[in-house]
Amino acid sequence: MIGLKSQDVVVLLKLVSLQEQENSEPEGCESTIRVQAPYSARTLEAWLGISKTEVNASLKRILSTGLAVKDHKTGRPKANRRDLYNFIVHGLKFVFPAAPGAMTRGIPTAFAAPMLKDMLLSGGHYIYVWPSAEGRDIGQSVQPLFKSVPEAAGKDARLYEYLALVDAVRLGNQREAGLAKDRLSEKLLAK
Repeated sequence: MIGLKSQDVVVLLKLVSLQEQENSEPEGCESTIRVQAPYSARTLEAWLGISKTEVNASLKRILSTGLAVKDHKTGRPKANRRDLYNFIVHGLKFVFPAAPGAMTRGIPTAFAAPMLKDMLLSGGHYIYVWPSAEGRDIGQSVQPLFKSVPEAAGKDARLYEYLALVDAVRLGNQREAGLAKDRLSEKLLAK
């Protein structure tokens, strides 16, 4: 049996983001997504900061576990949204746990991420950040699922939101994790 690696979740969430970008295009409009072969290992490497070899290995693992399937029409890998949601909600924090660390400069994550910060009012706790020299915020450090997550999130706002929600599930207390699960359900299962 092939075990999952944390970067596999990042690749899966990028596949979801790509699908959403394609589905949100106006009819008959050719976007850069279609023109630039977005599902190729080389393009995923550029967007995610994960080597081409590791992207290919990741795709093999997620296809073998059923968290992704090949699209019948295009042959592209496609995230199995229901199974991905169930894995994130019920297993991710046990397989890839996160714990707040020391105060550092970084990119906000969980409910401190810009697109989520209005969802939850905090009672004076520090925010969570992925350590990054490019970050402008100070907060408790959280190791991202993969070392290149802060850079990848800066290139794709949808991916950033998914990764922040995943961290809210990994880090959050019952209320925070519940809100993150509801939001993930809206985004992953409503399509």
